[in-house]
Amino acid sequence: MDALLKKLDRSRIPAHVAVIMDGNRRWARSKGLPVPVGHAKGVESVRAVVKTASDLGVRALTLYTFSTENWNRSGLEVSALMLLLKKAITEYGGELARNNVRLKVSGRLEEMPASARKAVNSTVEKLKDNTGMVLNIALNYGGRQEILDAVNSLIAQGVKKIDEAAFARALYTAPLPDPELLIRTSGETRLSNFLLWQTAYSEFYITDTFWPDFREKQFVEALLAYQTR
Repeated sequence: MDALLKKLDRSRIPAHVAVIMDGNRRWARSKGLPVPVGHAKGVESVRAVVKTASDLGVRALTLYTFSTENWNRSGLEVSALMLLLKKAITEYGGELARNNVRLKVSGRLEEMPASARKAVNSTVEKLKDNTGMVLNIALNYGGRQEILDAVNSLIAQGVKKIDEAAFARALYTAPLPDPELLIRTSGETRLSNFLLWQTAYSEFYITDTFWPDFREKQFVEALLAYQTR
């Protein structure tokens, strides 16, 4: 790990990194474990990557946490995910506070279960004055829906002519800059309805590593690959 860190050019760390955290279910099945165990293990990777990104000077980290399509999974798995989200966001708040991380949510949070929504909103409020990295969780997020919501918001405001700047300000992710680097784990090469507008010029980094196995070392390797382009 130390050898990898020495190779990093700290002046060329991407300001915004986005991650499609894929492979929790396949990781669990490959080990003969229940799917919820894979999701729980994935939370450990979140904590490791958030800490590493913050320490290295990344200004914003967007994690694809729960998509609008995830509601199509079994009721049991969705319920387990909601319980895990509530537990993780509540317990993790103190660690984020110590690391001066601010929490932002991109997506239709109002459609989430009340208990999960309350836990998320409470943590966002507690961390609102932090001045370090922004952890942006894409929650109940869909890229196409985001674009439609942005257009409808501008129409409702009476905007007659929409330019790129105005459109960007209406997106869930505003005022964050577009990500310079998009990481996807588990070997899949599609965007999966994630940041369709914002990733127009992002560099993509695809790794076969399942998300539960993606930790500090793998994140630094992604940054090094980015710096060679």
